[in-house]
Amino acid sequence: MSSIFSKIVAKEIPCFSIHENDKFLAFLDVNPLVIGHTLVIPKIEVDYFFDLDDEWLQQMILFSKEVAEKLKVKFPCKKIGVSVVGLEVPHAHIHLIPINSIDDINFCREKLKVSQDQLKEIQKKILS
Repeated sequence: MSSIFSKIVAKEIPCFSIHENDKFLAFLDVNPLVIGHTLVIPKIEVDYFFDLDDEWLQQMILFSKEVAEKLKVKFPCKKIGVSVVGLEVPHAHIHLIPINSIDDINFCREKLKVSQDQLKEIQKKILS
C-alpha cells in the first residue's frame, strides 16, 4: 500500500511543492508547526529514514540544505530546525522548520490551521 507521500509523488494527491529534482521533493506541510514548515521526501518509498542507502541519505541532506537556505531567506528566523521523526507517515522524510525557539519545533504543540489559499501564498513567497 502506498503512503500518502508516494501518492503525492505520483501526483494522485496535490501538494504545495517548493523544490524538486529527479530523486526528492520538498513541499509545505499542510499541518505546520510554524509558517514555512516544509517536508522533504525521497521519491522512492522507504519507511525508515536510516533504511535509505548512504548515497541517498547524503543527497537528501544536500537537497534539504538547498531548501533550508531558501526558507531562511523568506522566513527570517534564528535557524531552520531539522527533525526526522518517522512515526506519523510510513515514508522517510525530513521536517525543515523555521525556528526562533525550541518550542517552535515541539511536535506536541497544536498545529496551525492554514487554509489552502494561505498555503498557496506561502508557496508563492518561497518561489519568488
